[in-house]
Amino acid sequence: MHDRNAITIIDTGYVRPGLCAAYLVESAGRAALIDCGTATCAQTVLDAIDAAGVPRDAVDWLLVTHVHLDHAGAAGPLIRALPNARLVVHPRGAPHMIDPTKLIAGAKAVYGEAMFERDHAGMLPVAEDRVVVAEDAHVVELAGRPLLCIDTPGHALHHYSVWDAATRSWFAGDTFGLSYRELDTSTGAFTVPTTSPVQFDPDQMHASIDKLLATSPVSIRIAHYGEVTGCERLAADLHVQIDAMVTIAQAAQGHDDRHARIVDGLTQLYTARAAAHGIDDAAARVHGILGGDIVLNAQGLEVWLDRQAR
Repeated sequence: MHDRNAITIIDTGYVRPGLCAAYLVESAGRAALIDCGTATCAQTVLDAIDAAGVPRDAVDWLLVTHVHLDHAGAAGPLIRALPNARLVVHPRGAPHMIDPTKLIAGAKAVYGEAMFERDHAGMLPVAEDRVVVAEDAHVVELAGRPLLCIDTPGHALHHYSVWDAATRSWFAGDTFGLSYRELDTSTGAFTVPTTSPVQFDPDQMHASIDKLLATSPVSIRIAHYGEVTGCERLAADLHVQIDAMVTIAQAAQGHDDRHARIVDGLTQLYTARAAAHGIDDAAARVHGILGGDIVLNAQGLEVWLDRQAR
């Protein structure tokens, strides 16, 4: 018998398996989708909704934790394919969903035309009458299962996290770091913060992590990737690393090779922590699994440094 209150993880297929998750939450025959991958992932997400046995007209809500394209890029195509769904988005993100021109231009500037076409082609605007702006403490009613949206900046100023009281768990987007299942050990999950461009703020990130922990969650579902438990240990790990990453960035400031120094510093930090966590062949595994994130984290730290210098 199908669980009418199920939470289903959807691998959006962005870049590689196990990298980017969306979540389908069901309640009494209705459903909400939390995050949705890039525009090129839209069909994969729709297929997963179909495979879960959820009729497309039963999806009432699409909640995007923030408007980075790996979380919200598929919103336009999905809203067209899900006839009753409304898009729930942070106030700072809503204009960019209604008119994604700036998001598209920004993505092309960061990734280049070829990569944009590969990963992001097909982005579409969302009609304003289907957009719901989620101010702090906004509640999405899903057939008797309230989903509470709490403002959680630090990774981005347009980021909220979603509290599901029914399972005492959060859907935290990128606020609670990255934790890939390939790096799990007998100790549990291995986590690193995500400071990717352009709005990383260490003080806000610390405060948002504390906000998530204050509810004593049973688990936290993150976009990259999956459900993690032992939230207090992971939060402590994130707090330590945020401070260490800021120190690495500050030490590189003023050097011509600032980016390379930060990349090297982050690589050393994560490799040492991975080895201590019991991850075999830590240097190679960190390079292989976290290499792209290290570059993005370095770029985000550089944007933060430049903002401090102004």
